[in-house]
Amino acid sequence: MEAMWLLCVAAAVVAWGFLWVWDSSERVKSREQGERLGAESRTLLAIAHPDDEAMFFAPTVLGLARLRHWVYLLCFSAGNYYNQGETRKKELLQSCDVLGIPLSSVMIIDNRISGPGAVADACNPNTLGGQGGWITRSGVRDQPGQHGETPDFPDDPGVQWDTEHVASVLLQHIEVNGINLVVTFDAGGVSGHSNHIALYAAVRALHSEGKLPKGCSVLTLQSVNVLRKYISLLDLPLSRLHTQDVLFVLNSKEVAQAKRAMSCHRSQLLWFRRLYILFSRYMRINSLSFL
Repeated sequence: MEAMWLLCVAAAVVAWGFLWVWDSSERVKSREQGERLGAESRTLLAIAHPDDEAMFFAPTVLGLARLRHWVYLLCFSAGNYYNQGETRKKELLQSCDVLGIPLSSVMIIDNRISGPGAVADACNPNTLGGQGGWITRSGVRDQPGQHGETPDFPDDPGVQWDTEHVASVLLQHIEVNGINLVVTFDAGGVSGHSNHIALYAAVRALHSEGKLPKGCSVLTLQSVNVLRKYISLLDLPLSRLHTQDVLFVLNSKEVAQAKRAMSCHRSQLLWFRRLYILFSRYMRINSLSFL
């Protein structure tokens, strides 16, 4: 019994020491990332569904906040696969508020909503750029002819989004907001979801065709295998070893903030997602690569 007690104490001391070194190293790492990414940039996070920003990108969003980046968020769907679109849009805004993304900088594409009852966005009308079905906290702009039609970007892993259309919307948002850094998924989409991969295909096309504005860079979130995905902070040594460009690791306070953001997505908190919050490295670690 005494031996077990001593073992627990020793484990606690080792864990405390590891966390202290971790927090200290991340302060140093933040300075290194600042030199590479530049401080006070205008960054666009492009996601496919509400909850992507917290489930996958929280370390990046909070890491960019350390560098005083102004973060914009463009979500390509309302997450209406189970007819929960209205709820999920509200949850996304709550999550962004927790993560420190200004609500005036959040744009959600929702082509389901149109017609006489739709109103133009009063908060940031310039970002609409004449496109319809785009919603922020303050309203929706109408898109004529969309009554009852299939959305442009449905939340559906079985539907392939049109790469050219996604790229056009992305480029418009980049140009209107003076974006100089775009962050999105890589070719694996983290979870393999086709909507995630569609965002990568679009930004890759813009990059390879030279259509991005001068000085605009692209960072993609690295997908890892299932084992690494669910070993939480134990993946840190491998992440440090394999990350080529940018690595964000949250300190203990930021991890709690990321969990609060994910908890805003109450409609999605099924038992397996609660386990995800506990064990996924993406709640604590983001490794990213430049295109």
